[in-house]
Amino acid sequence: MSIRNLPLLFKPKSVALIGASSRPGSIGAAVLHNLIAGGFAGKILPVNPKYRSLLDLEVWHSVARLPVTPDLAIICTPPHTVPGLITALGERGCKAAIVMTPGMGKQREAMLNAAKPFLLRILGATSGGVLVPGIGLNASFSHGQALPGKLAFVSQSGALMNGVLDWASTRGIGFSKFLSLGDSADIDFGDLLDYLAGDSATHGILLFLEDVRLARKFMSAARSAARGKPVLVIKAGRAAESARAAASHTGALAGTDSVYDAAIRRAGMLRVYSTEALFGAVETLARAKPMHGERLAILTNGGGPGVMATDALVTLHGKLATLAPATITQLATVLQPTWSQDNPVDIGGDAPVERYRAALASLLADPESDAILFIHAPSALVSSTEIAQALVPLLQQSSRNVLACWLGGAAVAEARQLFSAAGIATFDTPEEAVRGFMQIIDFRHNQQLLMQVPPALPDHGTTERLRAQALVRAALADGRTLLSEPETKTVLAAYGIPVVATMTAASVDDAVRCAADIGFPVAIKILSPQIWHKSDVGGVALDLDDAEAVRHAASAMHKRLNELQPEAELQGFAVQAMARRPQAHELIVGVSTDPVFGPVILFGQGGVAVEVLDDHAVGLPPLNSVLAADMIARTRVSRLLAGYRNRPAADLAAINHTLIQISNLVEDLPELVELDINPLLADGQGVIALDARMRVALPTGKSRQAIRPYPQALEQVIDWHGEALTIRPIKPEDGAAHLVFFNQLNQNDVRYRTFSSIRQLQEPQVARLTQIDYDREMAFIATRVRPDGERETLGVARGIADADNQEAEFAIIVRSDMKGRGLGRLLMQRLIDYCRSRGTQFIVGETMSDNKGLLTLTQKLGFIALPVPEERIMSLRLDLQPR
Repeated sequence: MSIRNLPLLFKPKSVALIGASSRPGSIGAAVLHNLIAGGFAGKILPVNPKYRSLLDLEVWHSVARLPVTPDLAIICTPPHTVPGLITALGERGCKAAIVMTPGMGKQREAMLNAAKPFLLRILGATSGGVLVPGIGLNASFSHGQALPGKLAFVSQSGALMNGVLDWASTRGIGFSKFLSLGDSADIDFGDLLDYLAGDSATHGILLFLEDVRLARKFMSAARSAARGKPVLVIKAGRAAESARAAASHTGALAGTDSVYDAAIRRAGMLRVYSTEALFGAVETLARAKPMHGERLAILTNGGGPGVMATDALVTLHGKLATLAPATITQLATVLQPTWSQDNPVDIGGDAPVERYRAALASLLADPESDAILFIHAPSALVSSTEIAQALVPLLQQSSRNVLACWLGGAAVAEARQLFSAAGIATFDTPEEAVRGFMQIIDFRHNQQLLMQVPPALPDHGTTERLRAQALVRAALADGRTLLSEPETKTVLAAYGIPVVATMTAASVDDAVRCAADIGFPVAIKILSPQIWHKSDVGGVALDLDDAEAVRHAASAMHKRLNELQPEAELQGFAVQAMARRPQAHELIVGVSTDPVFGPVILFGQGGVAVEVLDDHAVGLPPLNSVLAADMIARTRVSRLLAGYRNRPAADLAAINHTLIQISNLVEDLPELVELDINPLLADGQGVIALDARMRVALPTGKSRQAIRPYPQALEQVIDWHGEALTIRPIKPEDGAAHLVFFNQLNQNDVRYRTFSSIRQLQEPQVARLTQIDYDREMAFIATRVRPDGERETLGVARGIADADNQEAEFAIIVRSDMKGRGLGRLLMQRLIDYCRSRGTQFIVGETMSDNKGLLTLTQKLGFIALPVPEERIMSLRLDLQPR
């Protein structure tokens, strides 16, 4: 990922237009007109050997003859000319170009090769251009100008770019940046998310996605950007299915759109499904206050609108607040005796201004309500404007989120404007207002997944896992890609997932012997590499109570297989003990491999009708307990798992553990392509896998996961002053230990580290420090086992690389009582070695000029320390690469 030279794309002082033209309908003519009409204050340099002047501008014969080196070049010439023009621009020192030329074909690679030696960045090809209204830059062939604003809009579609621009202009919506990616030959979503995340002129980022090609790059940039500002996404092609044929239930259910949905959620972004919803969500989120719950109270002056809002809320699975008794009592003093004493609160169509104010004040103080939806229909009895004027001061003082719906047109226009000007999200209909509220909830939830600190998990040995990995590799060495059910269960058991006792029988007689060994009753299933769904061919028999029943069932299966699929190879039978769990729920847990995002994990309601039920959630590994719990909660079956009537709750911790172990399996087995556990029985006793199959393939050697997993290979155990000290990357599960570590620091050490006197870390801060993106940052901690068996953190050295991996900013802190024992040097050397192995050019940092300990340490490690002018700060820099 790289933002190198992107400032020249968005803040150029000179623009060369290669292919400028006067021919009506040409791209060159449209772009030239827009550059001039936009009011760009820099130099505009048209290039075309056919002209001497265009629109009163001098036209230059070639790039070589330009009077100055352009910051930005726009190319709209035929494909075969583009690589040569890129070379000419690079030789002149130009560092950014927009290629609008469509149909590059084989010239695409030549264009990229031409740009590489000069580090020249390319937007396109087939780009619709860039608009930066703040500097009057319209380097596009759109038919209009963009208004200035604080939103950045990035689209893969040039046609949609033009449509959205027109739509937004008619509604007064402005932009900080507005651009079309084209085919993303060089600059892609990841690059732009990194740039826009640090752009002070951009307060929100809007993406129109058709596809993602570099999933890990995209996820790293998206997760980073979403931590700092709202990122909203429209994903086109929701109905498109993966081109590959899926053999498993998991493969069929985890379609392309559900995987994109999981990726967007995991990155902390918000997905919307229309252009109008996109801009509406931006306005809502920009005006939203922090929320501590999801319960909505509705205040209306008419029963109908209140019912409409309630219906919309229930349909979208929102939570209607149950008013506190004290609130009901207080409302009774200001409302008519006939009011419903419930939520929604109908204050009546004849309500005077004071009744509005009193009722709203009561709801704002209600401890059982987290947000308020105010709905008003115009009335001839009271002025809507007067109501708005009376309520605005009250709402501005409140810490609660209030959304408003002013029904009607001209009669409520001024009231609507008063609310909007006061920063209150305002909608035209109750349904739109409820959708706005649910967008806040969804966005808040996605952000929580980024910020929550999961509890620590116990460490598990690796001996059984290594045996499971050897089993998989042995199957591949035999030329097999489909593991049998007993083999798959062996792998699952190695990862701590309970499985029902299962044996493999080569023949009917062998099946009878296996059944006797296991103990009746048993179930038997056919084993055939051509048959994934055994029940489709009658390949499952349950509750077999004796040897004769087993013999008869196995023989009948063999016969049916020969009749229904004579080409299928019968490899034998799986014989397993019957699991007597009458109150258990049938679940499915599986793994599928998405062509873009790699392995994905699926959880949901299982059984033979799993596709019909279509109740599942998809998540990207690696998972922790928080992410696994979120996957479970996003299914309908989760409500059943919580228990109902006389059916006890299932062991959710066991289900959560299973998902985490499947995530570990994905990380350990690059050979894994598909996995089905269906059904996984779950009840109060725990879980047990009844049926499971796995498909594997030789690994490509490249990391498949869209999010880099925990780099276990970087763990190191050393002898330190006679005790075992582990130096390893930090984990999300280190949150609690990290908080204890911080609390053991003295205030002077905290001041040196943070340049301030922070007394306590909040949960989001702990999450940010422990849930790192291993693809672009690293934090090594030193940890040891306390006498009570728990692990404690003694120190941490952290490095965060820029998007170009040129510089990594470091920070280090050692527990105050551990200083002077060489721990700081150990951690810093580990960080330096890691950054050097990643190709980072420099490690940089700052410290207070009186921090003698750090200054001495870094000097010994080769850092150069220079004072920052007019500051009591020293700048530190270490060159990592040999010259």
